[in-house]
Amino acid sequence: MSYSLSPRSVRRSLLTLTAAAAATLALLPAAFAQSPIVIKFSHVVAIDTPKGKAAEFFAKRAGELTKGKVKVEVYPNSQLYKDKEEMEALQLGSVQMLAPSLSKFAPLGVKEFEAFDLPFIFDDYSDLHAVTQGPVGAKMLKKLESRGITGLAFWDNGFKVMSANKPLRAVEDYKGLKMRIQSSKVLDAQMRSVGALPQVLAFSETYQALQTGVVDGTENPPSNLYTQKMHEVQKNVTMTNHGYLGYAVVVNKKFWDGLPADVRTALGKAMAEATVVANDVAKKDNEEALEKVRTWGKTAVYKPSLAERFLLKKAMVPVHKQMASRIGQETLDEIYKVTNFDPAKL
Repeated sequence: MSYSLSPRSVRRSLLTLTAAAAATLALLPAAFAQSPIVIKFSHVVAIDTPKGKAAEFFAKRAGELTKGKVKVEVYPNSQLYKDKEEMEALQLGSVQMLAPSLSKFAPLGVKEFEAFDLPFIFDDYSDLHAVTQGPVGAKMLKKLESRGITGLAFWDNGFKVMSANKPLRAVEDYKGLKMRIQSSKVLDAQMRSVGALPQVLAFSETYQALQTGVVDGTENPPSNLYTQKMHEVQKNVTMTNHGYLGYAVVVNKKFWDGLPADVRTALGKAMAEATVVANDVAKKDNEEALEKVRTWGKTAVYKPSLAERFLLKKAMVPVHKQMASRIGQETLDEIYKVTNFDPAKL
């Protein structure tokens, strides 16, 4: 059996289909408006760390300040990507937001970030925040854009202490010690400046290496030292506060630039609030961790005198000159100007 349609019937059918399609399209913007923009925020540490707590706070405030237009999904503990994988995932757009340690940016060719590894470049949080929360820090974050990354903020982890199974008071005490470091040319030079033997090890392997004597000591903010139980295999901790460990919160640039302006503004406000939380929590957690190590009673915690700290500083600061061509003298000069530090006067 065959069917034939008159031209009038065909026209009527086409008009009906066109009207239905137009009605469907008219509903699409409303449907999309109801679907939140999803931001996958991946990081490699636990939820109860300063970074983890700040990420959760940011997710909550982002939802509130955008009135539900944005949903931030936080993936802690390397659930999505491991330390060495996350930066590539960000650049490819597989994840939208990260908060990697500052040492992770040098392999991208942005060597200016290695300035944060330099010993004694910041005397205290006031010096540090004058850089990270000022024009110099903003300029450094801007350099990431050529790598497809937008930098939003710096988050603190804290200032580092030295630990070993022998007291570390004089510069000579470091001589010959195998000291664990992150992979960093600057940190390698720092340890060699006091006669120590730098050993690059993954953070997750450090406790066992200390326990078995593969390394003699390490440097860490107190919160890392305590939460990883390194104090249990280190008899001495010295509050040198010689170096800084921190993070940069970054997003995929293409994704960020594609967001509506009002959403970017709201997310910027949420990030500013989260930065305050991150830095406050880091400072508090480090103070509490150091007190817990003291209370534990089996690890001696030593605060060096001003003279002892000055001599350690004098021994390590030549590393600045060594690394100037690598990091960039212009970047160092900008930091020195903000912090009123002149390494030539040591």
